[in-house]
Amino acid sequence: MRLRVAVITVVGVAALAIVGAAIWRPALSPVSVPSGFDPALVVKGSQLAAIGDCAVCHVGRDGQAYAGGNPVQTPFGAIYASNITPDPSTGIGTWSEAAFRRAMRDGVDRAGAFLYPAFPYNHYTHVTDADLSALYAFLMTRQPVPAPTPANRLLFPLNIRPIMAGWNLLFLHQGPVPTDPSQSETWNRGAYLVEGLGHCEACHTPHNVLGAEETGHAFTGGVAEGWEGPGLTAATSPAAVAWTADAIDRFLRQGIDNGHAAAAGPMGLVSHDLSGVPEADVRAMASYIASLTSAPDPAHEQQVAQRIAAAQRPPAALDGTPGATIFAGACAGCHGAGAPMMQAGRPSLGLSSAVTAPTPRNATQVILHGLQPQPGEAGPWMPGFAASLDDAQVAAVLSYVRARFTDRPAWTGVEESVHQIRQDKPS
Repeated sequence: MRLRVAVITVVGVAALAIVGAAIWRPALSPVSVPSGFDPALVVKGSQLAAIGDCAVCHVGRDGQAYAGGNPVQTPFGAIYASNITPDPSTGIGTWSEAAFRRAMRDGVDRAGAFLYPAFPYNHYTHVTDADLSALYAFLMTRQPVPAPTPANRLLFPLNIRPIMAGWNLLFLHQGPVPTDPSQSETWNRGAYLVEGLGHCEACHTPHNVLGAEETGHAFTGGVAEGWEGPGLTAATSPAAVAWTADAIDRFLRQGIDNGHAAAAGPMGLVSHDLSGVPEADVRAMASYIASLTSAPDPAHEQQVAQRIAAAQRPPAALDGTPGATIFAGACAGCHGAGAPMMQAGRPSLGLSSAVTAPTPRNATQVILHGLQPQPGEAGPWMPGFAASLDDAQVAAVLSYVRARFTDRPAWTGVEESVHQIRQDKPS
């Protein structure tokens, strides 16, 4: 009996030791704020930061670049983006490059605390040493901003950081993005950027109950910050006509493609950042993404063009409906036949993935909150109608647009969806 107790005790202590070793990460020594970086390295880092959309999530609550405090809403609660300026007290000013690399590759901060994958280190782990050095140089030369990061608001037990050791064991797959020798150098560069710093899968892939991207379903569509990241594969893309590398390149750099639509929501911020990235890198990303989807079908595209032409005159069955009346008063000035915007060659609503998508989520977001370019910059613009149209009216417009401009099945539960989206904080 005593021997059995002793064996159980030894096994228990050994198990605890193994678990402890798995979840314990040492703090790394603080350093003085580094300086003296090669200007060329800093420029490279700025371009990589734009590809990684660092400024989008890490903007300060008062708009200061990289100062953090911006909440990222998840199904488990709010996670606040950290201050990544070189402020020594509230930012990363005391982080060595080794500490920065550990955060990017392992999801562990300088003090040894586990990070949450709202910071997509499961993609950043694929970034090369050289690119991480450039990013580090860029961030350490930003203006320091003293701005403490608010405490996360997460459900128990996910608010216990060491639990992320188990998540990492299951879902963190380290190592470089594989090179495909059968593909071009441009395609492989695009794969590296899209799968790594660009972390495109984070929004365009469904997530499981633990918040990890579903294995085997990459780029088949996801939800992020209240918006749908549409599927990008041949089987899941809702686009009325196929995306080409040229079209994706224009969309990523300019935020609009006249054969599809304008970027909205988080994607609008992504295209804003990519507008300043070297064209070769954006082209590489476009080449890789285009390889995921189907090739253009001239016969199908001719059918789409005919349907869009027919939509210039609404079907008689829609005449007099509440949606038709509201559209005529609030939307036709820009989206109706003969409108100046349409004469300028802007895409028809029949080409918008928000209108052809399986759900009305993105179209609802656009109608409620509109489209606005970055302050002081040109870009697609549309007013929001949240204050002037109630849920039933927005639902009526959505149903009308879907029926008039597409051949897709009618959406169901539209008014309930509008009500829920209206309650959520717009992103």
